[in-house]
Amino acid sequence: MNSRSIVLEDRTEQSWESWVGGTNGSRGSSAAAPLPPCAAAVGTRENSAQAGDQGELQQESLVSEDPNLRRMEGGIHKAESTEFRDLLYLTSKQPFILRLAFSAGIGGLLFGYDTGVISGALLYIRDDFEQVEKSTVLQETIVSMAVAGAIFGAGAGGWMNDRFGRRPSLLIADLLFLAGSMVMAFAPAPAIIIVGRVLVGLGVGMASMTSPLYISEASPARIRGALVSTNGLLITAGQFLSYLINLAFTKVPGTWRWMLGVAGVPALLQFVLMLALPESPRWLYRKDRTREAEAIMRKVYPPEEADAEIAALRASVAADAAREAEGTLKKALGSVVVRRGLTAGVLCQVAQQLVGINTVMYYSPTIVQLAGFASNSTALALSLVTSGLNAAGSVVSMFFVDKAGRRKLMLLSLTGIVACLAMLSGVFFAVGRHSPDVVGTTALFGANATCPEYAAAGGSGWTCTRCIEASSGCGFCADGGDKLLPGACLTATAAARRACRAAAGPGPGRREWYTRGCPSSFGWLALVALGAYIVSYSPGMGSVPWLINSEVYPLRFRGVCGGIAAVANWASNLLVTQTFLSLTQALGTAGTFLLFCGVSAAAFLLLFLLVPETKGLHFEEVEQMLASKDYKPWKKFNPKA
Repeated sequence: MNSRSIVLEDRTEQSWESWVGGTNGSRGSSAAAPLPPCAAAVGTRENSAQAGDQGELQQESLVSEDPNLRRMEGGIHKAESTEFRDLLYLTSKQPFILRLAFSAGIGGLLFGYDTGVISGALLYIRDDFEQVEKSTVLQETIVSMAVAGAIFGAGAGGWMNDRFGRRPSLLIADLLFLAGSMVMAFAPAPAIIIVGRVLVGLGVGMASMTSPLYISEASPARIRGALVSTNGLLITAGQFLSYLINLAFTKVPGTWRWMLGVAGVPALLQFVLMLALPESPRWLYRKDRTREAEAIMRKVYPPEEADAEIAALRASVAADAAREAEGTLKKALGSVVVRRGLTAGVLCQVAQQLVGINTVMYYSPTIVQLAGFASNSTALALSLVTSGLNAAGSVVSMFFVDKAGRRKLMLLSLTGIVACLAMLSGVFFAVGRHSPDVVGTTALFGANATCPEYAAAGGSGWTCTRCIEASSGCGFCADGGDKLLPGACLTATAAARRACRAAAGPGPGRREWYTRGCPSSFGWLALVALGAYIVSYSPGMGSVPWLINSEVYPLRFRGVCGGIAAVANWASNLLVTQTFLSLTQALGTAGTFLLFCGVSAAAFLLLFLLVPETKGLHFEEVEQMLASKDYKPWKKFNPKA
């Protein structure tokens, strides 16, 4: 991510205040609240819309020629950008910048930690609550309610950011996250865990949109992208940390309670650190608190640059106010530029989720168990690899996004995703076809321990796969020496699980208990495909959609349009996380990954046809491209033509 991805993000404030509060920026005058772009009437003819776009484009181009404004926008960073070198130089002279970025970036750590921790905690929640073990929908609800909370948290966070400021919004997000962590840690029942998940989700939603906004508005323009990228790195670091924490508590009494409760520690840390940090200078300037804003700017910038940056901020806020008076949000959907930008932006965000990434991030240990690794601790240890690959991919994308281009990275990423999902589907098909047989073991476990469905069917020709798919009340007890040898189909109760693990098998070693997958010689192939999927996803579809959304909207509407795309992302995330386990029951694991493979192939085609390349283009050139009569996203745009 470079500094082009965080440009004039106070559009969020302008758009939210116009939409929700009806106030007119820093002037505070009252006005009727216009509709957001995606709710405005669409009745303008195409040619008149293009004419209007050209007029607006000329106005914004004139404004953006002001060098002060261009400084605030961060300029255009090509492949030879020295942004990271500048970061080292500036932070050595002004260490306050790094302190600010790290403190706010903990919001990204909270986001990443919550994403990863529930994947491991779910394994032990299932063990402690029999109703969770037997209900796929309840498991999905425990996972996805944080996503549902995040949708509302992001919406409320936009309004709170405008009304109360970035810093108070982060403090409230921390308190919500801390409260949710404590509720989950002491939850006596699954319903209370769900309440805690909603609270955590509200905090995550608020922090996920406030942290990068705060960092971008309080950091020097030429290192803004590098500083904001710390938020993205801390997201993947949070995911990696969550798997380490999960592993650390696998043998501790209370397992999942510790896993979920520890999440409150970084939230409390950020709360304390943010108390000592100032508000965003851009927000203060828009509220006419200029002295406070200028004092903060002098702490952020080296002395020789402070006056020029203060002048740039003053000019930028004045230009915002001028543009605010020139038009209303009702014009947005009548603008072909906004419509085309929203099509590209929303498509990227929806595709990012529907390729199935959060089935891996939220259910990674479960997928490992489906591949034939029954042990909770083994599943968590192997899942740590996928989290590490995701973090590495995020670093790689920072160095290649301006060299390869946005479209190319996403299309290459999707090509790899399609291939890996096809491989996963094939591997899980083989796992299902080559599972161990079931044999009667009444003498060892007793007649009452046998799965009723197996007993009713007479047991002829049953395999492990048929046993665990027959009912959520059935489990497979594998041989202790060679897990591919025949085993027993038992009632899936805590007593049967304990009896299985305590019983001696025909071979050496302890028996294993399976309810999510079957022993298989193909399990390692599934892990290879899963790792390759992460490697394919992370550098392209993992980060580029957010960058595209920072570049394809007119400045006046960037806040609301970006918010709409973000909500589309969260909603798609919710759809995937709430249905994954149900899909594996209805279609089988192989069929589910084949479905994601087909969706990813469709996403490749749609992105190829509808998402333009924005690499190396100034913001006014992006608008010129979107307003063009012969707009063809799959062709390279020449702004001089």
